[in-house]
Amino acid sequence: MTTVTNGVNVQALIDAREVLKGAPDAAQFTWRASARWQNGVHSRIKVQSYFGLGEEHNHKAESEFDADHPDVFAATDNGITPIEYLLVGLASCLTAGVASVAENRGIQLRSVESTVEGAHDIRGILGADSDVRNGYNDIRVTFTIDADASRQEIEALVAQSQKRSAVFDALANPTNIIVEVA
Repeated sequence: MTTVTNGVNVQALIDAREVLKGAPDAAQFTWRASARWQNGVHSRIKVQSYFGLGEEHNHKAESEFDADHPDVFAATDNGITPIEYLLVGLASCLTAGVASVAENRGIQLRSVESTVEGAHDIRGILGADSDVRNGYNDIRVTFTIDADASRQEIEALVAQSQKRSAVFDALANPTNIIVEVA
């Protein structure tokens, strides 16, 4: 039996990696989210199904998220802004990665906290200045980690988490996005 001290079954991840090395088609996943406009700039997003390992799957439960804009934008503030969801994804992916890497390296964690802040000049999305980009100017991630490890080992955990993070990669590198009207 495998001992899992941080709640991550690393052996299952290692086993999956080895199997998928020889089955690249099974490693092709399609993640999905659908949004339905509610009112104003408020949308409700649902996540239920995905494709992977050669077949369709459903999460145990459908998840719903509300996206809106705050009162200062003359909106109804029924949820976080879409650009804040990027920060949510980055924080959760990097934090989970730290736990996985620590488990793999035999490091016991006591706590892991990440704070993610994005600097955003909104003149771009408002059309007030065409030279200002619509997205973040920069994103800062700060970790506070309490573990049975040296500072150097903790920094290495964070570096490896960053290296393997799908969300970090999607934000840091160009991703082909195709927008269609059905």
